[in-house]
Amino acid sequence: MSPNPERPHLLIMVICGLLTSLVVIAFARMAYGLILPPMQADLGLSYQQAGILGTITALGYLAFVLAGGIAAARFGARLTIVFGLVTVAVGFAGLTLASHYGWLLALMALLGFGTAFSFAPMVSLLATWFPEKRGLVIGLMTSGVGLGMLLVGALVPLMTDWFGNNGWRVSWGIFGVVALVVAVLVTVFAKDPPRLATSDTEPPPSADKWLIYRNGRVITVATVYGIIGVTYIVQAIFMVSFMVSEGHSEATAGAFMAMMGLLSIAAGPLWGWLSDYWGRGNALTSSLALVTLAMGLPLVDQSLVTFFLHFLVMGLSVNGMFALIQASATDQVAPRYIPIAFSFVTVFFATGQLIGPAVSGWLIEEGGGFRVAFGFTFLVLLLGVFLTLRIRRFPRQWAVGESPGD
Repeated sequence: MSPNPERPHLLIMVICGLLTSLVVIAFARMAYGLILPPMQADLGLSYQQAGILGTITALGYLAFVLAGGIAAARFGARLTIVFGLVTVAVGFAGLTLASHYGWLLALMALLGFGTAFSFAPMVSLLATWFPEKRGLVIGLMTSGVGLGMLLVGALVPLMTDWFGNNGWRVSWGIFGVVALVVAVLVTVFAKDPPRLATSDTEPPPSADKWLIYRNGRVITVATVYGIIGVTYIVQAIFMVSFMVSEGHSEATAGAFMAMMGLLSIAAGPLWGWLSDYWGRGNALTSSLALVTLAMGLPLVDQSLVTFFLHFLVMGLSVNGMFALIQASATDQVAPRYIPIAFSFVTVFFATGQLIGPAVSGWLIEEGGGFRVAFGFTFLVLLLGVFLTLRIRRFPRQWAVGESPGD
């Protein structure tokens, strides 16, 4: 799509995307881990109940992410995103009041449902409007996750200090207000590209969804995204514990994790910008290779320096890896099919996030400890690097064009 007067300003659209990812990923998905301790203490939840609440959000996302993509392709990305954001806001509002476990389950599932209708359609919207800067804009959007986690890390303890046992409820309430504000901003400033509108005689993009689901190039990208889902979540959950088990302090591990988060905010846009000029496949292979290297370092040595290098290299590469695999998914199909294709590959990522902790947790307890678990993730990542070499050789033509015959 060439620049035209109808195209919204890049900065405005990027801000909408960044704020959407901040709300539906940082607030709705990742903040739960920080809110959990005071919430668990106040409600008397068991660890099993707390774990199920986190899992139900992931399941809600997984169950409806394909529906979110189809809705965006059929009714427009902007309307779908706003629906998702409002749904997430309702979930946040409910969590400020709920105490019964059944209601908590329903509301946490609602957060996953709303995310399914927001995140993938927003990525699709940015990718369609700005194809020549696709890596950059998606990289900027992913930086909203790191920014959101910084805000959550500061907000939740502050609310606990100010409001005591009700601090966690206030935090959910603030998230809800922010979600509604972002929904208004998207309504006012975001815009669906003309190509996403279908005429009365043209079949909707969803009519050709099986052409996308069965396409070899799309499946290859989806498999790499699934591998990223398996391995990234294992690192996020268990690497600090691995470091502490080797005799290093929790404070130092937390500082290294914070360093990784800060670096990742800038890394996503930089890798995305690089991919727009150097090539998506080249940049994706390089970033995934760096993540693989970082994952392998603690297998060789468990000194403080080695763990520092692990978090340093992860911070410099992991958000780039996310931005580039997401951009690669949008590269494979014509603009009208991007919401469907991106939602499809996200199913693999979400499934990986469910599989990774289960397998790694079993390996840690039954298979020989942290090094065996991270050895497993290292080998899986090597497979991912091999598959990115195939992505590098993909032709520039769309795998699925504007019409089924393309």
